Formats: sequence, structure tokens, C-alpha cells
Amino acid sequence: MSTSARKRLMRDFKRLQQDPPAGISGAPQDNNIMFWNAVIFGPDDTPWDGGTFKLTLQFTEDYPNKPPTVRFVSRMFHPNIYADGSICLDILQNQWSPIYDVAAILTSIQV
Repeated sequence: MSTSARKRLMRDFKRLQQDPPAGISGAPQDNNIMFWNAVIFGPDDTPWDGGTFKLTLQFTEDYPNKPPTVRFVSRMFHPNIYADGSICLDILQNQWSPIYDVAAILTSIQV
């Protein structure tokens, strides 16, 4: 079944492949468009410089009207990352907007 969420995620994936932001990659896991694995490389000149950080993104059929659940799989020491890997980031909660795509989400986390 092709829902609007799945169509949007296919578009997000295509855009991420064609024009990936620096230091970011992501793709659906095992051809499940609703569950993604992503990697963020630590930004230069930060305490995370040279680091490679793995994340998961879990989407619902409400995407893009509701944000995905994003978690760090890699252990991460940061005041906005909880012990379970969940992230305190305004665009993933009360500041979410359907204009954000997967690339924008990962870029916001990287910065």
C-alpha cells in the first residue's frame, strides 16, 4: 500500500541520495521505508570531530505531519541526548513542521 507518508519518504530518500548534506547519510533499513538507519559524522572543530554516530529514524503513517522518532544507537555524550539515545530537539517536538525532510532533520542534529 502506497500512502502519502511512504511517497514522501521515497522523495526524501531520493533527494538524500542525489544531494546529500556534508557528513550525513541515511537509508531505509531492509527496504522498510518507515525505518531508517543514518550516520552523522562529527562536525569539524567540535568535541565530536572525527566521530561517527549511528542513529535510527522511525516514521509513522502521520509523517510528514508528525515528526519521526529519532534515536542515537551510538553512545553519545551531549546534554541534549538522553541515556536511551533519544534527542531533545525542538524540531522533533513542539517546533515540528512538515517542511522538514530527512536531510533537514539529520542536519539539525549534526549542528
